[in-house]
Amino acid sequence: MTEEILIAGFGGQGVLSMGKIMAYSGVMQDLEVSWMPSYGPEMRGGTANVIVILSDERISSPIIRKFDTAIILNQQSLDKFEKSVKPGGILIYDSNGITRHPSRSDITIYRIDAAEEAARMQLSKVFNMVVLGGFMKVKPIIKMENVVKGLRKSLPERYHNLIPMNEKAVQRGMEIIVKADI
Repeated sequence: MTEEILIAGFGGQGVLSMGKIMAYSGVMQDLEVSWMPSYGPEMRGGTANVIVILSDERISSPIIRKFDTAIILNQQSLDKFEKSVKPGGILIYDSNGITRHPSRSDITIYRIDAAEEAARMQLSKVFNMVVLGGFMKVKPIIKMENVVKGLRKSLPERYHNLIPMNEKAVQRGMEIIVKADI
């Protein structure tokens, strides 16, 4: 099993931290892991993406151009990376701010209204965890208990009181992801 994942969006959406939590979760499951972030010089509003590879075998290179799964959180990333999903792969996108929806017929496309759901939950900071939950539903590679361990590892201790809220957001994401109509 090897899963090559791209997560892409704006800085401030939790793109890099979602990738880091995925990576830590993989480590907790004794998987081979690669986490390779890429971001512009801006803190918020600039582009950000991360490549995460989870595998039960050695990872030969963290640099890849085609992905099994792409998690897309804004229009610019959709325009740039939709073609990077391998035929037969999966594209998950948040519909907030999307004006041109994905249209490939050789991949499976899922929509998750994570920004809307996080606002409804009055927890905008857990947007990325809602998205992670959607991924976990579609691709049950990492387990919830390891996500919690990953959160403990990646969040500073002063924020550990927020872990139950993050866990709730992951659960909610698992519930609201839907296969998109194209």
